[in-house]
Amino acid sequence: MGLLLGTGLGGAGVWTVLTGGWPLRPDETVAAASPPAPSTPSADAPAATAEPPRTGRLVASGFVVARRKATVAAEITGKVVEVLIDEGMSVTAGQVLARLDSVLADSDLALARSRVAAAEGARDAITADLREAERVLVRIEGLSRRNNASTAELTKAEAHVWVLQAQLAKATAEIETARLDAARASEMVDKHRIRAPFDGVVVERAAQPGEMISPLSAGGGFTRTGICTIVDMGSLEIEVDVNEAFIGRVRAGQTVDAVLDAYPGWTIPASVIAIVPTANRDKATVKVRIALKQADERVLPDMAVKVTFHDDGASASEPAFSATGDPA
Repeated sequence: MGLLLGTGLGGAGVWTVLTGGWPLRPDETVAAASPPAPSTPSADAPAATAEPPRTGRLVASGFVVARRKATVAAEITGKVVEVLIDEGMSVTAGQVLARLDSVLADSDLALARSRVAAAEGARDAITADLREAERVLVRIEGLSRRNNASTAELTKAEAHVWVLQAQLAKATAEIETARLDAARASEMVDKHRIRAPFDGVVVERAAQPGEMISPLSAGGGFTRTGICTIVDMGSLEIEVDVNEAFIGRVRAGQTVDAVLDAYPGWTIPASVIAIVPTANRDKATVKVRIALKQADERVLPDMAVKVTFHDDGASASEPAFSATGDPA
């Protein structure tokens, strides 16, 4: 597109002619010829590349987590015959949560106990024979001193006592073996009763009577690996991720205010337990553990929470910034 600039001889007027367009007035010529002035950001808008402020209250978001949480499963494979718990039920350590079919295990225990009784009976019989043999030996020794018994009779009596003593030792060992077998059988029976590992609350019931359960997955989805999930509500705490740029403002024991998303008007006093000594390479954050100073049944695992770190060097009027550097 061509551009023509002309100056009139008879006057001081200046105009611009664009090919295919209309002449412009002199004041429009100046505006068109001048490059647009760069825009200046307002004082209220922060610069896009400016580093986030290092002063003010630090705010981070995270979740409530349980330090003690377990999916309770059986140590053996078996069929569930009874489930004694349900969601929301409080349980104590050692409480029976479910029972597996233990018919064969009960039979093995009864058999092992009968073997113990048999071994003990054999020991008692050998003990009685040994006592009689020892009396015979004492009598023959007396006769031998008076030359009323031969040496062969004395030797035979002594040998009989020694044999019975060896048999008694063997019977005693057999009793210990039978007792160990019975104790093992008893433990196997007890493994058919699934117990709570610690005090807590059942948050999930996974198995039903009639289902097969196994400590290992069968791969086809027909065998369950757990009975229920238990959470120790006394072990609840908060975990938040703090940007590496702000982790220097967090310290162990620091006072924290926690607000659950479910109860925005309720502030829970808390404090920093520890800074986990590792960083997340992908998110450039460091995990911080926070303890709740106030136990309350409204606090549940996996609830979203926002925490505000108290800084003695920052006044309450200073703005709060999130752990990622954005205004909270």
